[in-house]
Amino acid sequence: MTAPRIVVDVENGVPPWRQVRDQLIRLINGGVLPVGSRLPTIRQLAADLGLAAGTVARAYRELETSGVLTTGRRQGTVVAALPSHAPDPLSAAAAEFVAIARSLGASEGEALNAVRAHYLGE
Repeated sequence: MTAPRIVVDVENGVPPWRQVRDQLIRLINGGVLPVGSRLPTIRQLAADLGLAAGTVARAYRELETSGVLTTGRRQGTVVAALPSHAPDPLSAAAAEFVAIARSLGASEGEALNAVRAHYLGE
């Protein structure tokens, strides 16, 4: 089984397990992975993405806990349901950034300037 279209950027500061989880949510919500679709095994997806198996396992576990995925011995990991109230990945990343910026003592203006500079590639 080939891996879904997932790309992990280890340099962007978002934990890889969260990137995998968020992209799976987008693929499921977008219909690319409809309910009933089988996902690659943890080992296979980890190998395809160049990640540790524990990283992919955490993403799968998070989605199992929320009822989006189910895993069975013979059926593997399957999309069980559409995410009911999936967190908006951009909003979650923004909240994480704000928390870090505040912990560093950055002002709102400094934080916004940092975002603009990176967004524009400066």
